[in-house]
Amino acid sequence: QVQLVESGGGLVQPGGSLRLSCAASGTIFSMGWHRQAPGKERELVAAITWSGKPDYTDSVKGRVTISRDNAKNTLYLQMNSLKPEDTAVYYCSARDFGHLRWNYWGQGTQVTVSS
Repeated sequence: QVQLVESGGGLVQPGGSLRLSCAASGTIFSMGWHRQAPGKERELVAAITWSGKPDYTDSVKGRVTISRDNAKNTLYLQMNSLKPEDTAVYYCSARDFGHLRWNYWGQGTQVTVSS
């Protein structure tokens, strides 16, 4: 059973930075970060393949970097120039090879961007 545990969330000032981490158990193909802000639907923020190819939603391009350390089975999300609209619960996610849907989820970590 794949388990995902996020860490690194918290309160940050606008323009500040946070680095989220996700420790994964088991072998996982693709990994990503989703977020859900109050009153909004869950959205994919970034995804990365086993080989390291990233993909980002338009709202975070240029401010966010997703990476993974396969040896440590850990996923990262470096977020810079944070804005209040980035406030959300961020979820680590994963899917097996060939799966169309994300089938593994972490418990979520709160990111609050506020002065």
